[in-house]
Amino acid sequence: MDNRNKCAGCYRQFNKMEHLVEHMRISYHSNHEPLCGICHKHCRSFESLREHLIGPLPKAECERIFKDRGCDICLNIFSSRHALLHHRDKCHFSRRNNGYRVGIQDELRMDNTTGKVVSLACKMVGGGSDGSLDLCARVCLIDENENIIFHTYVKPSLPVTNYRYETTGIRPEYLRDATPVRQVGRKIQDYLCNGEPVWQIRSRSGKARILVGHGLEHDLKCLEFEYPEFLIRDTAKYPPLMKTSKLSNSLKYLTKAYLGYDIQNGVQDPYEDCVATMRLYKRMRSQDHRVESYPLASDQQNRNNFASWRQAELERTSPERMLDMSRSDYYCWCLDSK
Repeated sequence: MDNRNKCAGCYRQFNKMEHLVEHMRISYHSNHEPLCGICHKHCRSFESLREHLIGPLPKAECERIFKDRGCDICLNIFSSRHALLHHRDKCHFSRRNNGYRVGIQDELRMDNTTGKVVSLACKMVGGGSDGSLDLCARVCLIDENENIIFHTYVKPSLPVTNYRYETTGIRPEYLRDATPVRQVGRKIQDYLCNGEPVWQIRSRSGKARILVGHGLEHDLKCLEFEYPEFLIRDTAKYPPLMKTSKLSNSLKYLTKAYLGYDIQNGVQDPYEDCVATMRLYKRMRSQDHRVESYPLASDQQNRNNFASWRQAELERTSPERMLDMSRSDYYCWCLDSK
């Protein structure tokens, strides 16, 4: 089989060059993908990279080196065991609140001192005849330094039929005098927009804040407000943090796998979820990727990179050159720091 028909990104081999071109057209390989530090294979997610290194059928040489000097949290490879041990102290996080109950802070002041990025998490009680309808009963908002901006109980717009006390710790009296959900949602939306009308927000460079969370589409629906998609950083939908099947991982799993500690044991606090999603976001944002003027496949300058009318030209192009041309189909969070 012609080695020229081998993808320079994932190393998949094809019978014909035209098949490799089609693969490059739909794979969206880029320098923003998780990368094996040993063989430099491009992986779609950190889960697929983990399988490549220590899964049921790992690449033998990569597995040997990774077990000797690889970090099981960030999946990076280090020059020596000593360097790995020094790194582990900084890579493994611990629970932020050490198990004590974080208090309620229900005043949300409009100011610019909390930074550009905030994390949001909710806890739901049940509504409907069988208690399966999610109703927001508690919400927390923190800044990049894990300080509480807003933390309050919320009065749902529908009757609560199941308080889910075992996991929420919420009792009926906590919600009796709580702020109505629509008022809470409006207050949070105003804070996120930071003085800009939500319908006028058009770019990431304005005053509006970046919102981090897990399953934010559901949380915002329960809080009854909308926010621009391009300012949302959802750890449930970020491709590098998803399963190899392209389904979402739970926040509990992501925190254990990529931060090194357990959450959501017993009664759950939204502050703990906020901290976990903020740490995951900052870890993903800190990825050191090559800077590109136009990093997305959807950018106008890249839309014809693998156009069908260029098929004959692409079949004469080397796999390495095609990899260099290829761009990501998702917005990498490292771009927030550029």
